[in-house]
Amino acid sequence: MQDTRYETGLSSNKTSGRLTSSQLSELESFGAEINKLGVNFAVCYADGELALLCDGTKFKSDKRLIIDNCTSVLEKEIKGQQISIIDNRFLAAVLKRTGQPLAVALIDLGDNSLPVMLDENRDTQYDIHSTLFSEMLGLLARHFQSTVEAEEQIEMVGTELARVYEELVLLHKLSINMRVTEPGANFLQMACDNLTDIVSVEGIAVLLEKTIDNEKQLVVAAGSGLIDINELMAAILHSRLTEEINSGKEALLDSEVDSPFKYDWPDSIRNIIAVPLCGKDKVESHPGKINRAQNDSRIIGLMVAINRIGKQDFDSTDAQLFNSVANGCAVFIENGRLFNELKTLFIGSLKALTRSIDAKDQYTRGHSERVAFISRWIAERLAEEEPLEEEQIHRIYLAGLLHDIGKIGIDEAVLRKKGKLTEQEYECIRKHPSIGAGILREIKQMHDIVPGVLYHHERIDGKGYPGGFVGEQIPLIGKIVGLADGFDAMTSKRTYRNARSVEQALEEIKKGMGTQFDERVAGVFLNSDVYRLWDIIIQNGPDFIGIYGSGNFSEYGIAAVGTLIG
Repeated sequence: MQDTRYETGLSSNKTSGRLTSSQLSELESFGAEINKLGVNFAVCYADGELALLCDGTKFKSDKRLIIDNCTSVLEKEIKGQQISIIDNRFLAAVLKRTGQPLAVALIDLGDNSLPVMLDENRDTQYDIHSTLFSEMLGLLARHFQSTVEAEEQIEMVGTELARVYEELVLLHKLSINMRVTEPGANFLQMACDNLTDIVSVEGIAVLLEKTIDNEKQLVVAAGSGLIDINELMAAILHSRLTEEINSGKEALLDSEVDSPFKYDWPDSIRNIIAVPLCGKDKVESHPGKINRAQNDSRIIGLMVAINRIGKQDFDSTDAQLFNSVANGCAVFIENGRLFNELKTLFIGSLKALTRSIDAKDQYTRGHSERVAFISRWIAERLAEEEPLEEEQIHRIYLAGLLHDIGKIGIDEAVLRKKGKLTEQEYECIRKHPSIGAGILREIKQMHDIVPGVLYHHERIDGKGYPGGFVGEQIPLIGKIVGLADGFDAMTSKRTYRNARSVEQALEEIKKGMGTQFDERVAGVFLNSDVYRLWDIIIQNGPDFIGIYGSGNFSEYGIAAVGTLIG
């Protein structure tokens, strides 16, 4: 039985200038076949390391001699020849990758006395075995080169597919997160973070157009890394990007790799890319207008990145990806703008409706908006003590705003009557929660608001209306709106009585705990800074349209409506 030994050097396809495991395996198979013909086979790297030695049973090769001969072959860099015959004993072929010598494959013929033939054309003798082995080695070298090229093509395609896949995943992630209720800063930051997972850069930022002191400026809305953009730099970027876009370019790309910088940049910038975020232009003439076929668009922001990592410069592939992401961001911003306009229209309609109801009675002017605000006040204080989602607080606010919407179906003469109501008139008034709930039930998005409207006149002791519910049968939203309604009613002047003071109203609430009002909700309200609440109400006047803290009531209403539309 043939005793064949194989010796391999340490190699990895992850090591520069080394054979892959599959290449080594194929060369080992070739060596095993060569050994059967009584010769040995070896492969030596360009740096002199022995990668493979296949000794047959007939003789052993001198490792040092093999390495020296391989090194000699590489030093000579055989031009135009794949096969080299050395001292009539060794046959060598250079194995190349991407045109560069990687290793030398060598057949050791040994000291065998082999038959020779006369070459009639050259009048010389040559070894029949040497010729055959030379042909075999030449085939091996050509096959190796073809295999390497195929592997490189496969690797290139695989890399490209992986990159495209990552880009598709990124764009899909942007699309599924493109909810109009998503905070703009969160979405833009997510876009930056995911983009830089694919395209490594030292710094990235998204700039958006904002109105500051009645002037439009680009300010940083999201970003990461080492990038410093002040007001001046933002203006420069906007101007240069607009110039590039108007000249037919898809992006601002600048570096000094193939030519000097086109523009002057800070010393920290080696290369830079900027792409536009375009929005619909509502004005016929506007700075930053894009003079392309899409002439109704203008730059409302931009995405900029500096100093590409892993490549010398940003290229057209990077520009395409940046533009795709920027377009997604622009769509998100445009959708957000339209969504805000829709919310503004919706909350405006709701408030116009409630004011028209309040206007039926001069004494209830601003009542609905005050109840909405007080309901929100109570919900926010309650959230400090127990879990209460922000969306729940928004719904409680809206329930307070719409709690009396059912009065639209009540005779105005009954609502404005100054004297004592008859039993029949009182029964008519008691219908307004049910009427209001019936109206809102027709609107799918209002379903969570309905309980606040329907149950705001229920009492803990069961003496309320319209259902006479007791204790925990009354939903939290109904308890909160009911307390807010009661407090505003007590502190407002009505046709049948004068307004009570805050102290008197608080005392009445204390007396009604456990009977009219829920103890937990009333306790939270009484323990809050009610006098600060009262100051805000007084400062905003009867129409109750003004500023609360750092926010605007209309802005809060818009945010609350977002929970319904979203």
